[in-house]
Amino acid sequence: MLPRFTHDGRSILFASDRSGKWQIWEVPAEGGAARRVRTNEATEYQVDESPDGQTLAFLSNENGPESLWLLPRAGSAPRLLVRHGANTIMGNPDWSPDGKQITFSSNWRVGHQIYVVDAGSGEARRLSPLHRGGCEPRFSPDGRHVIYVDRGHLGDTSLLTEIDLASGERKTIVDWPALNYDPAYAPDGREIAFASNITGEYAIYRQRLSDGRSWRVTHERGDARYPDYRPDR
Repeated sequence: MLPRFTHDGRSILFASDRSGKWQIWEVPAEGGAARRVRTNEATEYQVDESPDGQTLAFLSNENGPESLWLLPRAGSAPRLLVRHGANTIMGNPDWSPDGKQITFSSNWRVGHQIYVVDAGSGEARRLSPLHRGGCEPRFSPDGRHVIYVDRGHLGDTSLLTEIDLASGERKTIVDWPALNYDPAYAPDGREIAFASNITGEYAIYRQRLSDGRSWRVTHERGDARYPDYRPDR
């Protein structure tokens, strides 16, 4: 579930309930045995590694409601970064390229919204407009934009919207009459990959940002979701 490459592209982090609870696992990108990153009684998933490879951002309900945590790779204790409320559902933490911020979604108070939080201080601010909301945010490789799913509080279709972090200006990247999800930037920032059910089942597509040209990547039967680009090495 929700696989993410590590910063060096050598491993893939993912969540699995193979142990009986959703926990975070890691597997070599070239194949091999998966190992559990840590073991406890909490539900933990949706993980992303910091650009320097030293810290994991992930969601956990350890010691309370679902919250955003940081786990140093060196083995020291995890640190609670964001906790919004007892019934909060969070989603999709993603590190900024400079490792100073994390974007995520939360349904705290009024539907799912997009936030960005300072990884040091824990100070967070909302990016998405209240009347639209959003989920599944990802930073652009230059750190200047965040792309996210803009579904207008559970409408029948969803846009993929990019927001300029400096100006707050929003730009629609994908407006297909379908549910479009899971956007991810290519390492060079020239295209995105995403999932869409435009044909009736979810498939993975790529779209060039310079001219909007799109093409389908997966053609097998059954849904395909959660694309991620392997980092340049």
